Amino acid sequence: MELFMAMCLLPLFCAFLYLCKLVPQWRSQQCYLLAYECYKATDDRKLDTESCVKIIQRNKNLGLEEYRFLLKTIVNSGLGEETYGPRNVIAGREDCPSLEDALCEMDDIFSVTLDKLFDKTGISPSKIDILVVNVSLFSPAPSLTSRIINHYKMKKDIKAFNLSGMGCSGSLVAIDLVQNLFKTYKNVHAVVVSTESLGPNWYRGKVKPMILANCLYRSGGCSMLFTNNKALKHRALLKLECIVRTHFGSSDEGYGCSVQVEDKHGFRGFNLSKSIAKVAAKALTMNLRVLVRKVLPLTELLRYVIVSRCQNKVAEHRRGVGAGGTGLNLKAGLEHFCIPPTEGAVVNGVGNSLGLNDYDLEPARMALHRFGNTSSGGLWYVLGYMEAKKRLKKRDKILMVSFGAGYECNNCVWVVLRDLHDANVWKDCIERYPPTTLVNPFMERFSWINDERLSFVRLEEVMNAMRVGGGDGPG
Repeated sequence: MELFMAMCLLPLFCAFLYLCKLVPQWRSQQCYLLAYECYKATDDRKLDTESCVKIIQRNKNLGLEEYRFLLKTIVNSGLGEETYGPRNVIAGREDCPSLEDALCEMDDIFSVTLDKLFDKTGISPSKIDILVVNVSLFSPAPSLTSRIINHYKMKKDIKAFNLSGMGCSGSLVAIDLVQNLFKTYKNVHAVVVSTESLGPNWYRGKVKPMILANCLYRSGGCSMLFTNNKALKHRALLKLECIVRTHFGSSDEGYGCSVQVEDKHGFRGFNLSKSIAKVAAKALTMNLRVLVRKVLPLTELLRYVIVSRCQNKVAEHRRGVGAGGTGLNLKAGLEHFCIPPTEGAVVNGVGNSLGLNDYDLEPARMALHRFGNTSSGGLWYVLGYMEAKKRLKKRDKILMVSFGAGYECNNCVWVVLRDLHDANVWKDCIERYPPTTLVNPFMERFSWINDERLSFVRLEEVMNAMRVGGGDGPG
């Protein structure tokens, strides 16, 4: 009898020992965000209406139709009067960018954000074990991580990674990499730097889909500090609950909808195909099918199953609400939504597909208005707005949605570990947001360009009117 009991208890004892071994491993795999710092350029680099007009006028390849397209794009973009441009573009050197221009642009973003990050946390650069830099359109030798390591004299056994070509989704790709590295290395610190190289990649041609990048992308970026050290949990802002990545690169349509190319005149730019909205919707839907099972309560999932089975497919398609058409109520398990501040129509489209209201979309719209499309750093300006507005409370959950070249959709969920209220990069302007109106001054000053009666007017006359009349039209 005793032998029988021992044989029965032995598997339970082994299982207990196994669980005891897993607990410390699970703890070391946690990913905590200790701090983040968004980049804000100096005031002399602001792109207000006047500055944008001057830059547009310098492009001698544009015709009247291109000016009309630019006007429509800028007016509907959602960008305000205080976004920032690359230094060489502000100085009028976009036609001949140098390697030094590109390196100086990166150095400025790196030093401003990292200096503040190390100062805020009190963690020395020599204590960083993992460094990931994400810049899609610039990959020099030595690498950008080497440039940072050399500047801050970081440790010789640091694990360094350079990511390129990821587009606006690069930030979450880098975080996914860090999370996986945390499974191997215990009690370490990781820094992620996400930004984009705009100065050397300013498009100088006249192909409309490629002109879009000049209208929307602005200087910006973010540096983040992570750890898996359980002892530092009390200092952390957020904890990563899950991250789901979806990649459509195997589809020719997905691969080709967001590509860096040269036009027929040899001008390099970023081309966005007409199929990008359809591909993005498919990627978002597929991603959320996996993610919602990880974050939504069982009651909401059961409700969805019951409701979906009671309705036919036609009715479900006509309804068209919820997470990418799934009919799920995301707010049953999530309090906040970081929508990528890429362009006004994109923010509204993603918001509608997720069943979000104006309050939910306000952070993305305001980040777009104040800082523009800052590529992979954009989500952190949205998060900063939420924090500055004191929206983030302990135990709240935040969904981050991102899209990138490839084509890919990467989403993650964060848990807020304490009430957050730092004004961060929004410190000097948060009291002015949201503004009473988001109407772009371009509409008031240059709407006359859309007048069809001007079709007989020569482009030179239009240009002179813009220089002299400041918006009164060509006469």
